[in-house]
Amino acid sequence: MATNKVINASLLMNGVHEKCENLKNGKFFPEQVVLKSNKIVESDDDLSDPINGLNHLSDTSRFKNKNKRITKSCDYPEENANGFSTAALSASLPDHFTFNGNFLKYNKKFSKNSRRSRKGKRRGLAKKGGAGGKGTWGKLVDVEEKFEDPSDINYDSDNQENCEYIVIIPPLTDEEIDRHVTSLITEYFEHGDTEEIAFSLEEFNFDKKQSQIIVIAVTLAMEHKSSHRELTSVLISDLYDRILKEKDFDLAFKILLKSLPDLVLDTPEAPVILGNFIARSIADDCLPPNYVQKIQNNLDGCEHAKACLEHISSLLDSKYAMMKLDTVWGIAGGMRPVIALISRIQLLLFEYICSGEIEEATRCLKELEVPHFHHELVYEAIVYALEDMKKRTLVLIVDLFEHLYKTVIITVDQFSYGFNRVYEEFHDISIDVPLADPLLKLLVSKCASKGFLAKELIEKFSVSKGRKRFVSEGDGGKFKEDYQEFLSD
Repeated sequence: MATNKVINASLLMNGVHEKCENLKNGKFFPEQVVLKSNKIVESDDDLSDPINGLNHLSDTSRFKNKNKRITKSCDYPEENANGFSTAALSASLPDHFTFNGNFLKYNKKFSKNSRRSRKGKRRGLAKKGGAGGKGTWGKLVDVEEKFEDPSDINYDSDNQENCEYIVIIPPLTDEEIDRHVTSLITEYFEHGDTEEIAFSLEEFNFDKKQSQIIVIAVTLAMEHKSSHRELTSVLISDLYDRILKEKDFDLAFKILLKSLPDLVLDTPEAPVILGNFIARSIADDCLPPNYVQKIQNNLDGCEHAKACLEHISSLLDSKYAMMKLDTVWGIAGGMRPVIALISRIQLLLFEYICSGEIEEATRCLKELEVPHFHHELVYEAIVYALEDMKKRTLVLIVDLFEHLYKTVIITVDQFSYGFNRVYEEFHDISIDVPLADPLLKLLVSKCASKGFLAKELIEKFSVSKGRKRFVSEGDGGKFKEDYQEFLSD
């Protein structure tokens, strides 16, 4: 039995060399694993010399049966008797074999059915999050699926996260532009807030038709009063470089110039009004200063367009043209400071006292367009009459009040408010005007006879609020003779 277990060393080495030659020539397959033996020597010292050690094995040496191993001892010199080099063997081995000079090892992970990476590297992550695989239900906390089927009856696209939505605004047609812009401009004439109109216009897609905004705004302003035209000039100026560009102004005014024959039918002053708009746009730096010279050759002989350009040239050629164009529509009170309104009212009264033209004074007051501020006219007129201390001035003021009351330009409430302001400040007024008390009573009595003062107000002024006078002031507490006749009338 012992002799059957002894291995012929020469046959063993020939088998190793034959297998190595197959490896070198690429004829080796995974199942042809190089095995030194299917047995393992009990003592490792007996294999210290793989070439010569087996020739001296005694008959008493015994081997122990073991299962086959993938890696067996293959230790032999750098070059054996047959001239085969171990370095050449290492260089010729496939990737799924390793040889370190002593062992030839077959790596299962490099087999053809292996799913592992041939690079010998992994991502370092747990497989499927540590809860995947066939026959598993996922983690304990996994309740909902990560993907929702759009065909599921409970699918809700609004609840999808990490979705990027792109807002697409369809371009407006000409009819839609006319409808939306007309509505916004009409509303703008009421509140005068250009920022709100700009935000509203930015929500629309005009598709390179921004010039229609100017055309519609100017056309509407022609049918309105001067204050609305001023608001329109301010609006298109504020929209410049935000929604409107210079080319939009150029195109819009060319369209309006060609449409003047039709605009004149509804607004006879259309050439002058359009000229004011173009000149104001030049003053606001929305159009170049040489704009008139650029479009003169494109008028096609239109008389109304030529009249418009002549009006523009006269406005631009005047002295301090840019400053005057700021008030080309007059001074509208609603958007002006209070101090500016007071100055305009005082100038209005001064011109009226000098000329005595009630109609002109009425027109100037209506141009201010401040019906809520008419009490200031009443207050300033009364103070002017008291300080002037002339009978003519007093009569003119009463006549003006009567005309404004009959034409319903100034309401009874505004008259009452103005007289009450005088009553509250009468102490300060009487310091500057000694005869303020009798003059005011005379003015109130004349106004009461016209019927536009309330009874409560008349009773309030019937009580004397005159300052007590002393003998040392020189008149002994009596009125001077020069005013006796004036007060008796």
